[in-house]
Amino acid sequence: MTEPLLDPRLQRDLDRIWSPEPGWRGVLTNVNHTDIGKRFMIAAVVYFSVAGLLAMLIRAQLASPRSAFVGPEIYGQIFTMHGTLMMFMFAIPMFEGLALYLLPKMLGSRDMAFPRIGAYGWWCYVFGGAMLLGSMLVGKAPDGGWFMYTPLSSRTYTPGINADIWLLGATFVEISAICAAVEIAVTVLKLRAPGMSLVRMPLFAWYMLATSLMMVFGFPPLILGSVLLEVERAFGWPFFDPTRGGDSLLWQHLFWLFGHPEVYIIFLPAAGVVSTILPVMARTRIVGYGWIVASIFALAILSFGLWVHHMFTVGIPHMALAFFSVASTLVAVPTAVQLFAWIATLWQGRPELKLPMLYLLGMFSVFVMGGLTGVMLAIVPFNWQAHDTAFVTAHLHYVLIGGFVFPILAGIVHWLPHVTGRARIPRLGEAAFWLIFLGFHATFLLMHLVGLMGMRRRIDTYDAAAGWTAINLLSSVGAFVMAFGFALFLADCVLQRVVNRRSGQSPWGGTTLEWATAVPPRSYNFASLPAVSSRDPLMDEPRMAVRLARGGGYLAATRYGWRETLGVDTTTGRILQIVVLPGSSALPILLAGATGSFFLFMLAGLYGLTPLSLVLVVAISWRWAWTTGSTSEHGELPAGLGSSVPPHFETQDTPGWWASIFTLSANGTFLASLIFGFAFLWVVAPGWPPPACLGPIGTETAIAILASTAGSASLAVARRMVQRGSLGNAIRLGAAAAAGMGVALVAVAAIAFGGTLPIVTDHAYAAVAAALLAYVAMHLALAALMLAYGTARIGTGYVSPRRSHELAIIGQWTHYATATTLLILVILFLAQSCR
Repeated sequence: MTEPLLDPRLQRDLDRIWSPEPGWRGVLTNVNHTDIGKRFMIAAVVYFSVAGLLAMLIRAQLASPRSAFVGPEIYGQIFTMHGTLMMFMFAIPMFEGLALYLLPKMLGSRDMAFPRIGAYGWWCYVFGGAMLLGSMLVGKAPDGGWFMYTPLSSRTYTPGINADIWLLGATFVEISAICAAVEIAVTVLKLRAPGMSLVRMPLFAWYMLATSLMMVFGFPPLILGSVLLEVERAFGWPFFDPTRGGDSLLWQHLFWLFGHPEVYIIFLPAAGVVSTILPVMARTRIVGYGWIVASIFALAILSFGLWVHHMFTVGIPHMALAFFSVASTLVAVPTAVQLFAWIATLWQGRPELKLPMLYLLGMFSVFVMGGLTGVMLAIVPFNWQAHDTAFVTAHLHYVLIGGFVFPILAGIVHWLPHVTGRARIPRLGEAAFWLIFLGFHATFLLMHLVGLMGMRRRIDTYDAAAGWTAINLLSSVGAFVMAFGFALFLADCVLQRVVNRRSGQSPWGGTTLEWATAVPPRSYNFASLPAVSSRDPLMDEPRMAVRLARGGGYLAATRYGWRETLGVDTTTGRILQIVVLPGSSALPILLAGATGSFFLFMLAGLYGLTPLSLVLVVAISWRWAWTTGSTSEHGELPAGLGSSVPPHFETQDTPGWWASIFTLSANGTFLASLIFGFAFLWVVAPGWPPPACLGPIGTETAIAILASTAGSASLAVARRMVQRGSLGNAIRLGAAAAAGMGVALVAVAAIAFGGTLPIVTDHAYAAVAAALLAYVAMHLALAALMLAYGTARIGTGYVSPRRSHELAIIGQWTHYATATTLLILVILFLAQSCR
């Protein structure tokens, strides 16, 4: 290990508090961000390797006409799993792992904001991926394409469990992604070094903040689509069946509302890697910091207005075609801003052609070519000609491999010495780069040509008379060359880990805070926390690592056995609180197991057992929350360097408050997507108006709205009672609030089961109405549980006038449940006149 000399007493105390437990128990209970991040990245590489092997099978099949290498059924599974593993199991988890590993170190923190959430996301990823890989081993892999278009993926045309495995496994993995998004956003906003205002944040943090917000708003439409399609397949609710008021295009809208932002969800973290490594390789500061930050968020916002350009051939109105065509070309502008800023940085500096720089130059050429073909596909007449051809496949790979894989390879080379503490072996990595670069162009540049010649994508064979044989053969040879390059790259990484050649503290001359930790890092990152005054702190203070290791920063002493880091003001970076983080715990794996049991019961058709899973989830979640907080007052505690601040549970602006906001934002997006689906089917789908409408629901609607509103009002008064120290009154009001939510839940259940709702399997109108009622009921039940929890916390001394932040979070969810009850029941009340 390369590190400055530590204060031995401080090192001993920090190791005792922060180190995971030894043995298998430590593996299962570890929540440290460094270890969880490395697990994500290693698993993502494994999935990338599996997906790469599947790609080789695809190229072997297409190398010659009328190939009998695999049959159509197996080819469908290979094709589907290749795309699924690359998009869901490699690309997003890879940058999640990189963010979990790097962000606390870059931001000057000891861990992520929610270590147990990170561990829970990891176990969800592991269990969801196991479902997908296990399906391949038993010959039941999904075979409807990684996009699962209906009606092909409906029960009529895919009668087995293949599609169910995709829907349930992918949804399980998406839970992991939402967890990572919330944790990343809160960490960037709250857990920074003192003095690190927003304008002093490293660009990688800006990229990850934008990416996490895109995930918060981009993933819920796909989760909704997966839920609706699984419910249709399992119970016959006709959301996508045009013979019963549904529409298969609704699936495409929901999928691409996620799918196109996902392209930029994948690209932006990779661009963050570029913006971090490039100035180091050019030996200068980044040019255009403010312009890059503005372009990041412009790109993030514009990406949500492009989804229909994947649907130009489905028959949408010409005005919509024009709008989305313009939007699809406009998105090139913020991308170009970043490219020109990178070029200007190279021009200003003195670039060194080291291995990370080779991958960055490869990224420039590949991604720009992919962007140009993207602009071509944004033009409607050309799109009509090239749609569903190999040209689109080639474009997709130029964008994703150029925009993500090449930067990630540069990032691995750049940060692997930080992970391992060892130096790379010369020349082996350069040989791997050239094999990957040349093999990639040989594979996909030729694919543009064969696409323009008319070769369709997603086909398993073709006739020799088509004239595509030579090009496909050369493309397949290029794919195998590229595969050898990736294998050599992996061998280089393994040898770097095995061969004992120590790297220096900062072998590339990096200027961000991760290079102020030990190499490889300790479980607590920093013996004492830094204060920063610029965007490049190590450029200003090259010996910062020595000062921090000797206790010259914040939190240079331990107390109460707490895992401590600092929470700051989101804008200025001013210290607000000492954030006390949880230690090792079995709760994440237990909660992931309970969550996974729900999906397994659904997959096996054991629907009657799913309530057992939900009970387990509630019980473990209750225990999880109960282990936080404190029953005693601490007041302001010394934070070092003359500062004193309270622990976070004695403040209001807590990481948990922010996490609740972001989770509710994802929740609201899910609801907005469901309401969009209702409106879309009402306006566009065939078979409307429905044969039967909702019966009279005025009384139940009024009771539910009044009861939930009374519950929210009771909680608001209870919070004021807590502030005044009247805890007995607060307990009674909390119980009344929970009862109000219970009454509202009974009123909603009366609508669903009282005979006013038409038969849900007859028409999409009734199916969507039932889905909306289920959403309301779930949130009323959740609000009642949270109110009961809050009341119990008051009664057991965890809540006091100083420690009332939990009630603020419960208030958010209670008010949200009330608002959605009002909104949805008013929509359904108006929808009674469906004819």
